[in-house]
Amino acid sequence: MITYMKELSRVQNIERSLMKKYRKQIWTKFILALKRYNLVEDGDKIAVCVSGGKDSFLLAKLMQMLQRYSDTKFELVFLCMDPGYSAENRKKVEENAKLLEIPLQIFETDIFDSVVNVQKNPCYLCARMRRGYLYSEAQKRGCNKIALAHHFSDVIETTLMGMLYGAQIQAMPPKLKSKNFDGMTLIRPLYCVHLDDIVAWQNYNKLQFLNCACRFTENCQTEPDESARVQTRELIKTLKGQIPEVEDHIFKSIHNVQLDTLVGVKYQDEEYDFNQLYDKKK
Repeated sequence: MITYMKELSRVQNIERSLMKKYRKQIWTKFILALKRYNLVEDGDKIAVCVSGGKDSFLLAKLMQMLQRYSDTKFELVFLCMDPGYSAENRKKVEENAKLLEIPLQIFETDIFDSVVNVQKNPCYLCARMRRGYLYSEAQKRGCNKIALAHHFSDVIETTLMGMLYGAQIQAMPPKLKSKNFDGMTLIRPLYCVHLDDIVAWQNYNKLQFLNCACRFTENCQTEPDESARVQTRELIKTLKGQIPEVEDHIFKSIHNVQLDTLVGVKYQDEEYDFNQLYDKKK
């Protein structure tokens, strides 16, 4: 008897690649972050925030698959804000959502119009405004968490940037309680997933996503030149040539802070200087 195997659909092959070819690099590290930082719990209703880029669409697919296979019972809302995309970019987001079978809920804002003439740090202002809208829309839908697609590489770059450009030791936490939206928590399920592996998964599946769709960069084929982040990324790449474990070392350092050696600490908006800390040791 000849048995014929049913040919998998495009989305099934994409999902299969996460469970097979990229299981170790992506799926296992995704699950590691969920368990290590207790990101998803029974009864959660999570708004997975999709910007249209590779990171957020990967996050959406992983969360969808997690819901399918996990014993933890939780609800998902796939939330996408249109801050003023061009018709072409809006269409690209919708086409990718359809391809990946992600049921996006899209809402419109005028953020691009609000920041287009801002000269100083328009990307920072845009990000802050986006976050506020996402919290608000998620809360309206009864969610208690929003999931963002920051990954391992974002974490270590942000940590190093804080020291080099911000004169502070500050990391990007895997989850964070909102100060402005009661009962809302931000989670980062891709916390342990490397950017290079996300790019490899995208290329393997021949997927095309938005890079940055704002008015400043919507015609660019690469990421916008955020000079501080680009310089930090290049520095890490250079160091990696001499210290292969440098990325893991930076990541592990934020899990292994020696408070007794610091000369100043800020905790819950209260600052402690060296003399206060020194006196407490007596």
